[in-house]
Amino acid sequence: MKITKQNILNALKTITVPGEGQNMVESGAVKNVVTFADDVIVDITIKNPTLQARKKTEVEILKAIHEQVYQKAQVKVNISVDAPVKPAANEIKGKSIPGIQNIVAIASGKGGVGKSTVTANLAVSLSKMGFKVGILDADIYGPSMPIMFDVEMEKPLSVTVDGKSKMKPVESYGIKILSIGFFTKPDQAVVWRGPMAAKALNQMIFDAAWGELDFLLLDLPPGTGDIHLSIMQSLPITGAVVVSTPQNVALADAKKGVAMFQQDSINVPVLGIIENMAYFTPEELPDNKYYIFGKEGAKHLAEDLQVPLLGEIPLVQSIREAGDIGRPAALQTATVLEKAFETITRNVVQEVVNRNENLPETEAIKITTMAGCSAVKK
Repeated sequence: MKITKQNILNALKTITVPGEGQNMVESGAVKNVVTFADDVIVDITIKNPTLQARKKTEVEILKAIHEQVYQKAQVKVNISVDAPVKPAANEIKGKSIPGIQNIVAIASGKGGVGKSTVTANLAVSLSKMGFKVGILDADIYGPSMPIMFDVEMEKPLSVTVDGKSKMKPVESYGIKILSIGFFTKPDQAVVWRGPMAAKALNQMIFDAAWGELDFLLLDLPPGTGDIHLSIMQSLPITGAVVVSTPQNVALADAKKGVAMFQQDSINVPVLGIIENMAYFTPEELPDNKYYIFGKEGAKHLAEDLQVPLLGEIPLVQSIREAGDIGRPAALQTATVLEKAFETITRNVVQEVVNRNENLPETEAIKITTMAGCSAVKK
């Protein structure tokens, strides 16, 4: 049987390069193919320097050629390694989502500080400014966005994009939203281990038809755990915003949240801190401020950590009421709340602009040890 170079290339096209989603030929890994009678020489370059990866590559090439071209072919595989150079600060490996310009994670070290409320109102304020915005509700165990946008009974539709079936996010007030809450019953608890939750998140991230977005906001769960690592392994996060109340207990956890993003193994730029429930002003005494949870705690924390204070949100009853009825408070006009969220949103946008001008593009992190990301060294 006559062996041709094209036959060999066709066989190699059936082998997918791990972690790249392309076959060996399309990815450019195959550098040269030489055939002479029954002899075949394949020159290939891989990025994984491990012995296991080299052996796996060689076995797959031999198997593909013997099964698809000629069983008795004498195949020699020359493997070279082109390992990536160690990335510079904030330049970490991963893949982005086409069409999404900026991905901003909204986090808190502690639950109950209003992180989801801030995310919803930040999204609405961005949309009012003319930006195209999406929200990924990454709080798998306590999804809030379907309630806050009054879309509890909605379900994402299936659409075909480039021949592939994708989830179409639910839209409300011009915001594209995906949440695990769309796939569970209102009274159903999500009892999943970490890997299953991470798989669900990856589907909502990469199997969704997000379209063109200026901002994708990630509403992260409280704390610094498995979901956070899964998100940062999957996505190139532009920057993170940490939400806290002025209370010392919340500030202590917010500090840990900032420290998580600043770890060498994660290295996601922190855009700043938002202080929620900063003070209470009674409707009948509009000039009075009562600092129920403490005064300027987030401001002092921001100064200590040398990150920007993005703004303060007062403790106002209508914020809670607006969230409960599914119409975010930032949609109000000519109110103290609209002004507060608008100021914070402008500061977030400015910090994103500064970050994109002064730092290299962030890519998704790689966790390279069984332990993942260890505790921050003091």
